[in-house]
Amino acid sequence: MAEFDFDVIVIGAGPGGYVAAIRAAQLGLKTACVESRETLGGTCLNVGCIPSKAMLHGSELFEEAKDGTLAKFGVKIPAPELDLSALQGEKATAVKELTGGIEYLFKKNKVTWLKGLGSFVDKHTVKVGDGEHSARNIVIATGSSVTPLPGVTVDNEGGVIVDSTGALALDRVPEKMVVIGGGVIGLELGSVWRRLGAEVTVVEFLDQLLPGMDDAVRKEAGKIFKKQGMELKLSTKVTGAEVKDGKATLTVEPSNGGDAETLEADCVLVAIGRKPNTDGLNLDAIGLATNQRGQIETDHDFRTKVDSVWAVGDVIPGPMLAHKAEDEGIAVSENIAGEHGIVNHAVIPSVVYTMPEIAGVGMTEQQAKDAGHEVKVGNFPMMANSRAKTNREPEGFVKVIADAETDRVLGAWCIASLAGTMIAQIAQAMEFGATSEDIAYTCHAHPTHSEAVKEAAMAVRGKPIHI
Repeated sequence: MAEFDFDVIVIGAGPGGYVAAIRAAQLGLKTACVESRETLGGTCLNVGCIPSKAMLHGSELFEEAKDGTLAKFGVKIPAPELDLSALQGEKATAVKELTGGIEYLFKKNKVTWLKGLGSFVDKHTVKVGDGEHSARNIVIATGSSVTPLPGVTVDNEGGVIVDSTGALALDRVPEKMVVIGGGVIGLELGSVWRRLGAEVTVVEFLDQLLPGMDDAVRKEAGKIFKKQGMELKLSTKVTGAEVKDGKATLTVEPSNGGDAETLEADCVLVAIGRKPNTDGLNLDAIGLATNQRGQIETDHDFRTKVDSVWAVGDVIPGPMLAHKAEDEGIAVSENIAGEHGIVNHAVIPSVVYTMPEIAGVGMTEQQAKDAGHEVKVGNFPMMANSRAKTNREPEGFVKVIADAETDRVLGAWCIASLAGTMIAQIAQAMEFGATSEDIAYTCHAHPTHSEAVKEAAMAVRGKPIHI
């Protein structure tokens, strides 16, 4: 029997990778994790999910002080001044605490950190720096990176045309910012800088924001962001960019063709999506190819076509979400250990952390119909929810989609200040095969935002109380 240095080597220490490594170690497997960054946690903790939430929260507090919201509740303060360096410092502190926490968990669970870039030598061997390390099983969890836009060159150091990493590290508030891409990342970071004082224009190729979400949510989101002061240029594409004297000039035109126009900005954020990180892995050495989207295909257990090699997270098909990667990281290690690791990809919630938040789980109404379901839909507006109204957070709604015959919940979508938290209830209900009636007859605490979930479920059968 072959002798290996480790039972499991995980390549990548993002949400999928570090969780896979910790779970493998918990299951008694000798585990190593390959990571080239100076800190663990991948894009999510270092330059993604976590720092963006610090910036979102800080900018929300600033706007509450600036626009008079605090004064409505009796908190009167002089006109606030923005200390951007302090906000950036608080962001850095949060990142340091959380990435350091993962390093602590590695030590606690005896996971070996192999520092450097990993590439395959063969199906049981990974090269890291000048050394080679072998394992009975190797997990690819290398995540994703920003998708480039032809004709628009990103230069984070210059700070004029930036990607999400650069947009999190700006040392000044732009007077005018153009966001290319009306998806989650563009809207979150665009909303940060709008609240801090920038004029923000969002350029989106499609006719609505937030591709992939329910149509009702997409339309309502557009109305909300316009009301907040964002300019939306939908059905528009960017064809070129020029930087001169610290400013950018973008050339844009209708997506379906038409007359071009130019937009000027102090800062341009390119946020058109992400692509799997597979370059440099030397997949050819193990005979593993990617699909047309650059993803690594796996079976239900996250095993690739090469025995001993597995893959999770952004490098495999499915939504590029940290929590999806985490669940896959747990499941793959359990499968390697001979247990039964499962991820229900039909119930993966997604959240946009703007204010209000936007969240969904399961099918959109159109997807449910396309899948052959006759549906019944329940809607409940947040303005009719007592807690949201009291907090002066009336925007948004909850929408529950159920099969008309069986009443089983097929999906749910909501816009609310706490939508990201509210959606968890519906995801758990769907995991248990709940009907709308199950949710409707579950007692919800009063007064809470989550009562809107109950009322939307009641509305599926035409019996909400408060509308």
